[in-house]
Amino acid sequence: MLAAGASFGLLALRSGDPLYTLFEWISPARFQQYDRLITAVAAEHHLDPMLVKAVVWRESRFDPQKFGSAGERGLMQVTDKAANEWARETKVDNFRVEELFDPKTNLEAGSWYLHRAIQHWEQHSDPIPFALAEYNAGASRVQRWAGGDATDTISVKDFLAKIDIRGTRNYVDQVMGRYHFYKRRGRM
Repeated sequence: MLAAGASFGLLALRSGDPLYTLFEWISPARFQQYDRLITAVAAEHHLDPMLVKAVVWRESRFDPQKFGSAGERGLMQVTDKAANEWARETKVDNFRVEELFDPKTNLEAGSWYLHRAIQHWEQHSDPIPFALAEYNAGASRVQRWAGGDATDTISVKDFLAKIDIRGTRNYVDQVMGRYHFYKRRGRM
């Protein structure tokens, strides 16, 4: 019993959010209800489903009705601008931003945007931190922090040190921590 408690405690501490981990163990259905949808949409957009789930965890804690302070909506907290870009690029007719409260639509738009950001930084050895910063703060800020356009390479460590918006730095750290937690755990 003591060993099980110690194991859980260590796992919870390594998760980056011990309270969330406790809730996930107590009520796994809430935190796993979108796993199949995340897996399907992530595959469609050539993303690791564990990365998409880590973004969902950070953005909404799996609440598809979440409405952000800047108008972001749904599981991946997609902005109106990003959603309209996605709809235009993927030729979604008659798109309305209210549709972002639908989990599938939200995951489609958010995953499309995240995949595009990863492609933008793909010449880096690890494009994910750059893409996550872009997802959170926008491309122009990330280009400034990266020291120019996406073709210039900068180490992840140096890039993270240049992020001058504390919330974005925390965002990248938290999503990366949760992503690595899911990978270590071996399942979403």
